[in-house]
Amino acid sequence: MAMLRLLTGDDHAAILALWQCAGLHSIRPEGRDSRSEFEKQLAGGQIAIGLEEGDRLIGVVLATHDTRKGWINRLAIDPAYRRQGYGEQLVQAAEEALHEAGMKLIAAFIEEGNDASLTLFEKLGYAVHQHIYYVSKRDSVEA
Repeated sequence: MAMLRLLTGDDHAAILALWQCAGLHSIRPEGRDSRSEFEKQLAGGQIAIGLEEGDRLIGVVLATHDTRKGWINRLAIDPAYRRQGYGEQLVQAAEEALHEAGMKLIAAFIEEGNDASLTLFEKLGYAVHQHIYYVSKRDSVEA
């Protein structure tokens, strides 16, 4: 039986390994996803929720907010454990954490081509918005 728990800096290596196994494309292990940056993000209010089976991390999601909107980021499930409801369980845990922080609006970015995540969020009642562009300005490729 898989169990949810809050993750810490000590879980960083397992989180990176899971993100890589799950095929996340935007991982920056030498920059924003380094252990030191991850620990700063946790200290700043980011919530990392893991799903474990035994001592194996099989799912992870990050929940953050900007005081007006909650964000669900970096949802990943080990490919061997997909289609068992674990993604839904993690999204719901992130939503609960964000609601506890006072967020009434929750959003997620989903990379183009990630149809499984898009389907999951639509199933959970998220609206898909057309004609919204994501722009960013980075200090470096690792930012």
